[in-house]
Amino acid sequence: MPRNKGPRLPGTNRRGNSSRRRVAVTVVVLFAVVAVFVVKLVDIQVVRADALTADSVGNRSVGQTVYGSRGEILDANGVVLAGSVMRYDVTASPKNANVFERTVDGVEVEVTVAEAAAELGAITGQTGPDIEAMLDAALADNPESDFAYLTRAVDVDALRAINELNIPWIYPRTNPSRVYPNGAVAGNLVGFVSSEGNAQAGLELGEDSCLASVDGTETYEKGADGVRIPGSSVTTTEAVDGGDIVTTIDSDLQWFVQQALAEQAQATGAAWGTVVVQEAKTGKLVAVADYPSVDPNNVGGTEDPQNRGSRAFTASFEPGSTFKSLTAASVLDSGKATVNSGIVAPYQYLPANGADITDSHGHGDDKLTMTGVLIDSSNTGMSKFGELLSSEERYNYMKKFGVGTATEAGFPAQDSGILRDSQNWDSQTQYATMFGQGLTTTALQISSIYQTIANGGVRMPVQLIEGCRQADGTLTDQPSATGSQVISQSAARDTADILEMVYQNSWVKKIWEIPGYRVAAKTGTAQMPDGNGGYSDGYLVSVSGFAPADDPEYVVSVSLADPVNMNTSAAPAPIFQKVMSQALKKYRAVPSGAPAPDLPATW
Repeated sequence: MPRNKGPRLPGTNRRGNSSRRRVAVTVVVLFAVVAVFVVKLVDIQVVRADALTADSVGNRSVGQTVYGSRGEILDANGVVLAGSVMRYDVTASPKNANVFERTVDGVEVEVTVAEAAAELGAITGQTGPDIEAMLDAALADNPESDFAYLTRAVDVDALRAINELNIPWIYPRTNPSRVYPNGAVAGNLVGFVSSEGNAQAGLELGEDSCLASVDGTETYEKGADGVRIPGSSVTTTEAVDGGDIVTTIDSDLQWFVQQALAEQAQATGAAWGTVVVQEAKTGKLVAVADYPSVDPNNVGGTEDPQNRGSRAFTASFEPGSTFKSLTAASVLDSGKATVNSGIVAPYQYLPANGADITDSHGHGDDKLTMTGVLIDSSNTGMSKFGELLSSEERYNYMKKFGVGTATEAGFPAQDSGILRDSQNWDSQTQYATMFGQGLTTTALQISSIYQTIANGGVRMPVQLIEGCRQADGTLTDQPSATGSQVISQSAARDTADILEMVYQNSWVKKIWEIPGYRVAAKTGTAQMPDGNGGYSDGYLVSVSGFAPADDPEYVVSVSLADPVNMNTSAAPAPIFQKVMSQALKKYRAVPSGAPAPDLPATW
């Protein structure tokens, strides 16, 4: 008979209950894990998102400078006197400078840091140990250093060779560098920049506000190995190139003038010299030469810092007899005398105020007209004409001619010269200033005096630049071209006629003769200071004048300091002749037609 099993007792299905409990625990644990991840995700993506993003970007992104290009300095015809070319700085990531592999003939070979440094140095002109030392120095300062300069301003050929090395921790960066294609031509004016690109002298410094570029920035991303990720560059700030400075200088004439000056300065043993060529009608400078001069490509080759600039702008001196033209023009303009007015010029003149004036050579009492005074370059004769004006009147004329004031050219470190107020003149200075002593002028100021006389008495601002040319071609910062009437046109014409007679009757007339053209010019000889308030044995000899005298186009002013082999006006006269002849020929000045005036020198 079958057994009756009866009802199942509780707890008899242990396997089923245990399974359900495991599932429940698993679900709880899973939810707990998910909750943890959710909380963490919220913390990462919401609570600390900005901080973590910045930290992540900081670890992955690298910022670097994008260099703008410095503007060019151009001559009047567009010839580049100073320009920028692309060069490349070679940088490295010191912390990533390790052994790497390179494929050679299909075989992977290891390249050590020392080997890579030696290969790089063979291209850059450095030694391998030098490059390793740079890496070590960067790591010594910061064990996590990611940047160090290895060399700067290599050219594109060197860059190609460096890139072919495939050194993963080397990063070339573009860096526009300064070049001076014409070398020393106008180097005295152009100036130069430092190896870091900072303006140091000349127009580079004086016009830096136009020339200077504004650098930009860009970022790129790098991988864990420190290597730049291709195509990851993002420009955050655009670089802005500098403007171009357009000068009034003619580089061809500048070269000729520099050669003529250097040749004669060396032949006469001069310590230094200057030549200025200026347009008579505009005041524009077409050439300003200095000897010795500087090649901006090799500034260190010019040892004396004084020879690295332009003495024509920055060195003042007692002008001597070339200044007598200003005194004569002032007296003529005042109406106190004419070209034919006569005085008696002794060898020594002792005016009532106690001054003592002598001429350069002994002679009797000469009956000279104003024309004769300038032909003979008589100090005593000029004193007698000059005293027809009060000291204050003469001082005011000098100021209007630009004496005692830096020129408008804006050249850095210009010398204003020394012109004391007439109320402070002693008895000797009252007369010495009539013939170019007791005051100082620069070569540019003397040129400006003759430009004024040549231009019918209208002094034009001395101009070295046309302006700053912007990227769109517009010319900004243009200087003023408005002249000022210093003396009357008739007084200027009379002074020019006298200077023609000086040119025709000078003892150097055979040296400075320019056939076919009427020329107005004056020589000068002045003692040089000894630095102790007195005079040395040296002389500054000079010539200033303009041509064609009947319709002046160009002013040429020449100065030679202490020409030991020939300390007379015969030293600068050949330079004047060569430079003026070249200017007249180059610019096709019309030869003179009417004959020069014939003014009496005596009465």
